[in-house]
Amino acid sequence: MSIRIHSWSELTATERDALLQRPAVTGDAAIRRDTRAIIDTVRAGGDAALRQFNQTFDGAAFNELKVGQDEIDRAQNTLSAPQLAAIDLAIDNVRRFHRAQLPSSIRIETMPGVVCERHSHPIDAVGLYVPAGTAPLPSAAIMLAVPADIAACPIRVLCTPPRSDGTADPAVVVAATRAGVSDIYKVGGAQAIAAMAYGTESIPRVCKIFGPGNAWVTSAKSLVSGDPSGAAIDMPAGPSEVLVLADGNANPEFVASDLLSQAEHGTDSQVILVTTSAQLAAKVVTELDEQLEMLSRADIAAEALGCSRILVVDSIAEAIAVSNDYAPEHLILQVAEPRSLLPQLRNAGSIFLGEWTPESVGDYCSGTNHVLPTYGFARTYSGLGVDQFMRQMTVQELSREGLENLGDAVVSLAGLEGLDAHAAAVTRRLRAGS
Repeated sequence: MSIRIHSWSELTATERDALLQRPAVTGDAAIRRDTRAIIDTVRAGGDAALRQFNQTFDGAAFNELKVGQDEIDRAQNTLSAPQLAAIDLAIDNVRRFHRAQLPSSIRIETMPGVVCERHSHPIDAVGLYVPAGTAPLPSAAIMLAVPADIAACPIRVLCTPPRSDGTADPAVVVAATRAGVSDIYKVGGAQAIAAMAYGTESIPRVCKIFGPGNAWVTSAKSLVSGDPSGAAIDMPAGPSEVLVLADGNANPEFVASDLLSQAEHGTDSQVILVTTSAQLAAKVVTELDEQLEMLSRADIAAEALGCSRILVVDSIAEAIAVSNDYAPEHLILQVAEPRSLLPQLRNAGSIFLGEWTPESVGDYCSGTNHVLPTYGFARTYSGLGVDQFMRQMTVQELSREGLENLGDAVVSLAGLEGLDAHAAAVTRRLRAGS
């Protein structure tokens, strides 16, 4: 394991910037080129292309892409009672938190005779992507399916990579169906994004695509969202990351376990500890070495730690500045009175307060959504919520009195912009009614 400790005050501005850089996505141009080729192949070949990609990339040869009821029933029978109970608990908590996010309609009379309204409607068709990769992610199925169900999107399609035996991961199938999505297709990678964006014989075309994925999935989402014939996406996403902000009283065992819980996601994950205590930093390094040996994914976590850092700063205020600059996907506060820091923290996907709040509870079942902006996009994007599965429309209605009250202002503003027809749409009405 290799993670270095750096003294922030001894670094130049250039060195500081370099330490806060994410691991580069290698072969970006090649990935984009290959992703474009996959998308074009799916658009031209439809289901046949998807079957070929399933065999090429996943070693799975089968004809029926959709998960049938028999497979759904078998999936449920493969899970134990405690596993089913855990899935149900997660769904219940996520549903409870997200149901409170449903937007209310607004109706305001801005001035006499001028009524303005705002109404929300579910997006007509949404596509949900649940990756498999080195580990299946039933939790991602819950995080995507629950808000789509609460928003009442009429068409909800979920794609997930097949296993080599031609089945979908049972836990993903159970989580999705219990969370309200039964149209599940065994397709992964960039080809799944293309199928949902453009449609095939089996998979309906959707308006917006949600969910995390590897570099090819991320590239495919970017490409289809830039195509007027494609689909919108939830947010840009990259490898998983966490920043732990800790003072000298933090428990080094807990801090190390939080860092490793993200490092085990993948070799391109990044974890950062920012602390005011050099003594804590040294203890955390020792803990990382000891805990790493007990992990089944130790090789993956160790490689991720090689791209990670421990930064020792002079004050909590400086630690907050570093965190805001980095804009982490997950931010854990292991400091005295963590809630008092919230007003100063601007850029983070999701925040975890205190030593009894590990990041893993947010990944699974506290109730918040774990689909979050990564790679610094927490500066401008929010985590997934019900509102992203809905669209808003405004409505206005004027009486004659209302148009008379607004008329002069409209004509004046139209004159400033040189748009005579805008002004005439008002003056003609007022003359006709006099």
